[in-house]
Amino acid sequence: MVVFEGREDMVLSRIIVAHNVAENVLRSMRNQAEVLVLTGDRQELLQQVGDADAIHGNGSLVIDEELLAAAPRLKIVALSSVGYNNLDLEAMRRHGVVATNVPGVLDDTLADLTMGLLIGTARRLAESDRMMRAGIWRPGGKPIWGVEISGKTMGIIGMGRIGQAIARRGALGMSMPILYHNRHRNPQAEQLYGAELVPLDELMSQSDYVVIAAPLTPETRGMVGEHEIGLMKPTAVLVNIGRGPIVDEQALIRALQEGRIFGAGLDVFEKEPLAPDSPLLKLNNVMMVPHIGSETQEARERMADLAARNILSVLRGEGPLTPVPEFRDFTERRD
Repeated sequence: MVVFEGREDMVLSRIIVAHNVAENVLRSMRNQAEVLVLTGDRQELLQQVGDADAIHGNGSLVIDEELLAAAPRLKIVALSSVGYNNLDLEAMRRHGVVATNVPGVLDDTLADLTMGLLIGTARRLAESDRMMRAGIWRPGGKPIWGVEISGKTMGIIGMGRIGQAIARRGALGMSMPILYHNRHRNPQAEQLYGAELVPLDELMSQSDYVVIAAPLTPETRGMVGEHEIGLMKPTAVLVNIGRGPIVDEQALIRALQEGRIFGAGLDVFEKEPLAPDSPLLKLNNVMMVPHIGSETQEARERMADLAARNILSVLRGEGPLTPVPEFRDFTERRD
């Protein structure tokens, strides 16, 4: 199904919206462009993209050579997501199409969920909830032992905006010493939260809570594998709100099954949706949510609004507001 709305009194640019967007965000684009809202699949997008100047999408929108070849007028793909591993950036550069994302608008939203997963896993909240719903007060009358959080060491892989928001909650809210592993030093995190930059192996072995908040890149794919997980304390918890393929999921499953780490809190997985026969579903020491990191109404509207503002800025010839890092120099040359 295709829903078309726009103004007919003037020649306007054309924007394709390829996912659900709040009405107020659509209205802001309709004031300056024709808006085509697609509610179908990729084939529908390929059929409609021929005269599009911009695409407003999310983290599931795949932009590749096939789509770009079908869209000769395309100037910008604006994602209402932080991650952009779904974009073929080299192909976009060849076609002169800029990529933007929405850094900064969901830092607190993701950091809040991170702490929820961390606390829930450490104190076995999901497991306890399941037991009570099954009519079990305490299995065999035994205590439901968890692990302490306050004062324990948090190791953060990826100290960008989201990592820093997580560090703030840990350091200031729970008196947690902060270790971090990142491509570059983060002097602000070091000054504000006492964060210490360390090699990955040291972070894995010294942390009571390992939090993955890095984007998926060729360098981070598989970064936390059998070796790294093997360095973790038996009382440690791993939390992943970055991207699933950063972790070797089979290695993590084995460690959880064998009790070599205390537990894991997961918002992301190697393949999504999670397969119904995944061993993770049978493990009590895992707390899982279905990639809901940004799913609050307020955060989604902020994300969609920034993506729309990126599009309108490019269509006005003013350049993007938040190009992905790989496009900053490219954009400057084209302006």
